[in-house]
Amino acid sequence: YGAKIRAPHALVMTFLFKSGSFREKLKAIAQATYAHSRNLACFVFTYKGLLAAQSRLQGKRIPFHSFLAACIGGWLVFGDNNPINSQIIMYLLSRILFGLSRLAVEKGYIPQPKQDPFPLLAALVWGTVLWLFEYHKETLQPSLQSSMTYLYEDSEVWHDVSDFLIYNKRTDSK
Repeated sequence: YGAKIRAPHALVMTFLFKSGSFREKLKAIAQATYAHSRNLACFVFTYKGLLAAQSRLQGKRIPFHSFLAACIGGWLVFGDNNPINSQIIMYLLSRILFGLSRLAVEKGYIPQPKQDPFPLLAALVWGTVLWLFEYHKETLQPSLQSSMTYLYEDSEVWHDVSDFLIYNKRTDSK
């Protein structure tokens, strides 16, 4: 699963934003794919093993077992702050926030919105990220900085249509 998810992403990001020879780029793609796959496999093994151990010790499985096993697995497997783990954690965080919001409505902790809150969320997310990019770029994750630099800074210089099809930052003089 990690290879299925990471390889296409690494391929696109590497060829869009990384410099180096073709061989170096392929090596970077393979390394990112391997790291993502290995971490997911190690986490699943750790999580399922800890669930089984807790269930065996207590004679049954309770909801807290899932939380505890995942916390321990997360610490052990994803605790190293590197680009792969950082991206996985940010991906999960966004899904968790959506899930907790839905759960809060379902449980009655917050009222069901009268209209779809998504447009407001989209506005706040884009407003915040562009403000951070414009005034505190260093606080953003490097791959997000690269994407935003490409979209909002490099796009200010235009050579020809190849800028939009390939990459708009030229190293040679045309």
